[in-house]
Amino acid sequence: MREFNFFEKLTQEEKKYLLENSKYIEIPKDFTLFYQGDICNEILLLKEGTVQLLMYGAIDEMIPLYEIQKGEQCIINTSSTLSNTSAIATAQTKTAIKGWLIPSNIVQELMIKSPSYQQYIFSLFSIKFSALTTLIEDIKFKKLDVRILESLKMKNEKIISITHEELANELGTSRVVISRVLKDLENKKLIKLHRKKIELL
Repeated sequence: MREFNFFEKLTQEEKKYLLENSKYIEIPKDFTLFYQGDICNEILLLKEGTVQLLMYGAIDEMIPLYEIQKGEQCIINTSSTLSNTSAIATAQTKTAIKGWLIPSNIVQELMIKSPSYQQYIFSLFSIKFSALTTLIEDIKFKKLDVRILESLKMKNEKIISITHEELANELGTSRVVISRVLKDLENKKLIKLHRKKIELL
């Protein structure tokens, strides 16, 4: 667990207690860790890979909220586990992952006994809430064409291998809408569309 900032700050007794009560896991890509509405009873500490948090609407609309990477744990997973309330999103592995599962009672004890772990949890909430705030601002205030161009530019490639469906999922909208806006951007000579690829001009 040395990937996690808080671990080295724990006492030897706390480290031993955490390791003895954690379960090491390896999970393949595209596996659902928990569904929106589930009550989580374990927290995942991610050693390797990427997990994506997705929120689904009433008519199968989906908004990607954020990703967790190596050395992180999910605030939705943590909040559900600590408060025994329903998770507000679905967690799905974007790549194969490795990590540890920690039962809720162990996490609750650590929160009480370890200031280092408390500080880690609060800093994590602050970082992810900032990411969620940015997402909300993008959805509410930025036009879709701007969001598409920003998303494509962030991939740091002139020709991006991505389908309209994948881009729609990434931005939380439908393929039909994405295709229409992409065609408009092509007419404005900002991009060129290829089969399963988009070229930035």
